[in-house]
Amino acid sequence: MAITYKWDIPQMNAHIQAEGEYNVIYTVHYRYTGSEFVPDGSGSTPPIGKTYSSTTIGTQGYTYVAGNPFVPYADTEAFEAVVIRWLEGSLDVAAMQANIASTIAIEKAPVNEDLYFTWMNPPIPPPVPQPQPVPPVEN
Repeated sequence: MAITYKWDIPQMNAHIQAEGEYNVIYTVHYRYTGSEFVPDGSGSTPPIGKTYSSTTIGTQGYTYVAGNPFVPYADTEAFEAVVIRWLEGSLDVAAMQANIASTIAIEKAPVNEDLYFTWMNPPIPPPVPQPQPVPPVEN
């Protein structure tokens, strides 16, 4: 299956007023996630399998210069698409996708594992049974 990529813009920082404009965005916080569903091969409907994913998190700064085209902030999906175009124009998306794909490949076929000393992580003891209350005896 192919990796599907998705942008998430959880926050933007903006100057209340700058260069004669309002809500001038100067930092975009982003998450760029790639995910790949791998079916288990059983042919069931809906398919059963595992989804592997990896996320790149970052911020990107912007500077508005008076006289350049300005897109006013709007709490809409259309404005989100504008911000995503900014990100895609200023970040190395191909390198981000390659990094995400590499991480997913390692998740699918691990090359490392975590090992522990048993005395460093002792098993959790079973709970101690609590005495049950005895019901009062009726006379």
